[in-house]
Amino acid sequence: MSILKALSAQLDTLTTADRQIAQFIIDHPNEMLAMSSAALAQATGRSQSSVVKFSQKLGYGGYQQLKLAVNKAKALEWQTPGGVIHGTIDASDSYMTILQKLIGSKLLSMRETSAANNEHTIDAALEALGSARKIQLAGVGASSLVARDFSYKLLKLGRSVLMDSDSHIQIANASGLNDADVLLALSHSGRSLETLRIAELAKRRGARLISVTGLQPNPLLEMADIHLFTVADEERVRSSAITSRDAQLMLMDMLFIMLLRRQADSHDYIHNSETAVTVLKT
Repeated sequence: MSILKALSAQLDTLTTADRQIAQFIIDHPNEMLAMSSAALAQATGRSQSSVVKFSQKLGYGGYQQLKLAVNKAKALEWQTPGGVIHGTIDASDSYMTILQKLIGSKLLSMRETSAANNEHTIDAALEALGSARKIQLAGVGASSLVARDFSYKLLKLGRSVLMDSDSHIQIANASGLNDADVLLALSHSGRSLETLRIAELAKRRGARLISVTGLQPNPLLEMADIHLFTVADEERVRSSAITSRDAQLMLMDMLFIMLLRRQADSHDYIHNSETAVTVLKT
């Protein structure tokens, strides 16, 4: 995960001193890369030891290692393609401006979501899903729609999948899970009450929990065994869960494609599914 994204997500949970350092790095990453620890301390009104300790709290050996991480984040930073506008959609915007802003928001969300999930974590999620006796998907609202779509894809691979849009049925299904099963819970906020209760029950039953949440600290993330992330700036398009839904869909599609590649007989299942459907199209 990009250190700049991680700092942005954790900003509100930091101490006052650490927040000042983090905010400067987020706002001025290029300037920070040219600074010594003493210079950064002076710019933020903190002591040099505070800067070094801040680096260590983030899991780095020292300030230089933090600078390397920020440099890597900047190198991987994706810019919106030329001609595509990314910004707040205003009531006065023209049709074309709204279209461009919406496309820009969607593309940026999906690109940053792909950068937020490292290969090791994706592999752990694939291993858990691939070896599960039964997979249950949980989510409410827009996350429920994404979970439903992913359940259809998993069924095409011959997997045993539980998914229902009714949270009462979801929690009833969770009561039948055990340590051979996996619950994949989607909630961008990580705070949806129904999803949290379902996840808590699944954990008590011994099931492994894969969370799909935003980068910010949240209860679902803390509870999970495997953490997947979505990045979405819903303030851009606040009328509905638009960019978070697209980020979740992209992540689930990627998991499906990777599972398809791993499963030796996947193409047989896909072929059988397509053949079965053709009788309804003729």
